[in-house]
Amino acid sequence: MLVTYLEASRDLCETDSILFGAALAVCRSIGAKLSTAGRATGQSSTIPAWRRRIEERIAKARALIGRLICFRSGNNRPRIVRTVRIAFTGINVSLSQAGKN
Repeated sequence: MLVTYLEASRDLCETDSILFGAALAVCRSIGAKLSTAGRATGQSSTIPAWRRRIEERIAKARALIGRLICFRSGNNRPRIVRTVRIAFTGINVSLSQAGKN
């Protein structure tokens, strides 16, 4: 029965849905648990992994830049200072130099 559906599928998305449905049916019949996280909305397959990684790096860089700007403007909260210390680890710049305009 699966062969009939796979031969009739028109594109990769439809083939994916057929195979997922077959795997789900098998798992239910043998009593195995199957994670369906991300399948309901289809969002996990619409955004490529490489793009998600790049967007995460951009978000982290923006957060770091924001904290560096806060430190430079005189914010000496422990969290900000810790972030600045981590950012300048391995660079010959002291925190007093980093905070100057």
